[in-house]
Amino acid sequence: MKPLVSILIPAYNAEGWIADTLRTAIAQTWPHKEIIVVDDGSTDRTLVVARKFESEGICVVTQQNQGAAAARNKAFSLCHGEYIQWLDADDLLSPDKIAKQMEVAARYNDRRTLFSSAWGSFTYQTYRTKFLSTALCHDLSPVEWLKRKMQFNLHMQTATWLTSRELAEAAGPWNTRMYSDDDGEYFCRVILSSNGIRFVSSARVYYRAVGTMRLSYIGQSNKKLDAMWGSMQLHVGYVRSLEDSEATRAACLTYLQNWMIHFYPNRVDIFEKAGHLAKELGGELRVPSLSWKYAWIRALFGWPLAKRAQLLLPSIRWSIVRFYDKTLFRIESGKLNADTGPYAQNGNP
Repeated sequence: MKPLVSILIPAYNAEGWIADTLRTAIAQTWPHKEIIVVDDGSTDRTLVVARKFESEGICVVTQQNQGAAAARNKAFSLCHGEYIQWLDADDLLSPDKIAKQMEVAARYNDRRTLFSSAWGSFTYQTYRTKFLSTALCHDLSPVEWLKRKMQFNLHMQTATWLTSRELAEAAGPWNTRMYSDDDGEYFCRVILSSNGIRFVSSARVYYRAVGTMRLSYIGQSNKKLDAMWGSMQLHVGYVRSLEDSEATRAACLTYLQNWMIHFYPNRVDIFEKAGHLAKELGGELRVPSLSWKYAWIRALFGWPLAKRAQLLLPSIRWSIVRFYDKTLFRIESGKLNADTGPYAQNGNP
């Protein structure tokens, strides 16, 4: 019998998306699968919508709100799969995403091999999704993958990964104290436990970009800033545990410098701690520079106003983009046959 794949979906206030996400999970061409949804104490109709899909092979449970990491841990504790597919409640999978990766897994026959896939972002119209190739879109060793991630400020979206149960158990549970970058820190541990990453370009994930509403958005939340700094320290330690070379330390320094714009000037304490870590790596950090769009505000009115503009203006832009895309989506989806569903355009989910 083909290995069982568990599709694990944490959900919180996702009533607008959860049905489409579940449809793409159900539509997976890999025949031996189970789907587990953990509603993390939603205050909207997420649980009601999800339970309409309950059947053999689809389990929906609820818990008091504890955060995404806790919901993922709960889902994993309930699953029986030999392989794990993490899927956020607003993202979509191409129908053969799991099947394509499992084909490659069968060739390698190594439960310590980790599989990633292509991904692109969309707001409402999936057929407009652009799948961009990055330095992570290759077969890579664990240390090379982490170095590229940190040097080029890249990441793989959560649903791109297909992980064996053996790897998931070796990595340990999701860290419930990570209020930001919980997926980045978790998959670092998975990668550390792996024998390497195999990139499957024909497998695809559709990541719903929601701007400042996304869980990973940090903004000015001190809780999230503290968690992000904690994750960054762990990242540096993880990659150096694999290889403490000049190239690795240089990638760590670039990683620290790139992220300082999120902390400065509001959290000078973290900037100073990062400076001490940079010295341990053989370098030093500079006061982060703003792009030209905000540098003139800083020059005329100072850092505080420039920082507020840096947070506010992208939010306004996202609101406009989302409104425009949603309007087009409603117009175009109204023309589709009701049996195909809103994500059947051009062969996409």
